[in-house]
Amino acid sequence: MKPRVVSERVTWVGAVDWDRRLFDSLIPLPDGTSYNSYLVRGSEKTVLVDAVDPATRDALMANLTGVKKIDYVISHHTEQDHSGAIPDVLAKYPEAKVLATPRAAGMLADHLAIPPARITAVADGETVSLGDRTVKFVHTPWVHWPETMCTFLVEDRLAFTCDFFGSHLATTDLFTRDEPRTREAAKRYYAEIMMPFSRHVGENMEKVAALAPAVIAPSHGPIHDRPAFILDAYKEWVLAPPRNMVLLAYVSMHGSTRIMADRLTAALAARGVSVERFDLVGVDLGKVAMALVDAATVVVGTPTVLGGPHPLALYAAALVGALKGKAKWLSVFGSLSWGGKAVETLAGLVAGMKAEIIPPVLAKGLPKEADLAALDAMADAIAAKHKDAGLR
Repeated sequence: MKPRVVSERVTWVGAVDWDRRLFDSLIPLPDGTSYNSYLVRGSEKTVLVDAVDPATRDALMANLTGVKKIDYVISHHTEQDHSGAIPDVLAKYPEAKVLATPRAAGMLADHLAIPPARITAVADGETVSLGDRTVKFVHTPWVHWPETMCTFLVEDRLAFTCDFFGSHLATTDLFTRDEPRTREAAKRYYAEIMMPFSRHVGENMEKVAALAPAVIAPSHGPIHDRPAFILDAYKEWVLAPPRNMVLLAYVSMHGSTRIMADRLTAALAARGVSVERFDLVGVDLGKVAMALVDAATVVVGTPTVLGGPHPLALYAAALVGALKGKAKWLSVFGSLSWGGKAVETLAGLVAGMKAEIIPPVLAKGLPKEADLAALDAMADAIAAKHKDAGLR
């Protein structure tokens, strides 16, 4: 993509990665992503806001063709998809200084070998004049690393927010035009990246909202020229109570656990509880993470393998424990051959959520009528807890 006009003084000079399908060797990217970098020209100084992933450095450098001088490079976040090409920019513009939070200053030296002499630490609320434009730095720690910040272009009321309010979405739209598609991508991004730090996200969301931005320009995905769209979505994801919903994730080896999943799904539906159900074989883990944003209860189904949970169930439980979400209740069901500690192992992985454990249901081999009745009782317990909590 060639440089694109954001406003009178701001130009998008980043890269769109249409074909990338995995991030951090972990996170699925069904819609690719973009690495947004912005050039801000004041009457006296020029600033590059964020750089791109090293894999797309050539696109950034091509978009800077004809730019004779860059005075500052703002690093909002040390991670390579935002700062990886900074060394290339500094090599081309030897007069440029990197502006970052005090904590980021050390991290940039550690991760990218940027000489400390070329890094200037900026305080929360500090401003830098570009002549007829002013940039103000707003520290937003733990969104989603400890050193992150945002930058506010005061005269244009434009907030550059890096990962905050972003989405992994490759598109030709510079601004958000397809709101349903962008919302889904942003929710996936929030679930996978931001949700473990939801308390900090809520605090820093208020700091950004207090700026009353007219435009929010993240470093992934389209720019939000209607900020209320993304701010309202974040308020829902961060602050709203969970829904009357169960996230049911299971894996079955010989059919027994699938029979139990079918019975529990039907029992919950009959009691007015919605179910987001995932067979962990070949599942898109991003969709599991998105369901975790809303689910009041998480139930994992697993057969017993060598005395413990199936590896896919282990992975799912670890994901739930790491991302946390809003779930208030947890449980486990499954089948065993002769014994094991599947329940204890899975419970340990999700212990950080501090949710109440609903008694598990384990069948020996094929589930018997007593096992199926126990699943009905689990559904009764879940429905009653959701009702008592006033969930909808």
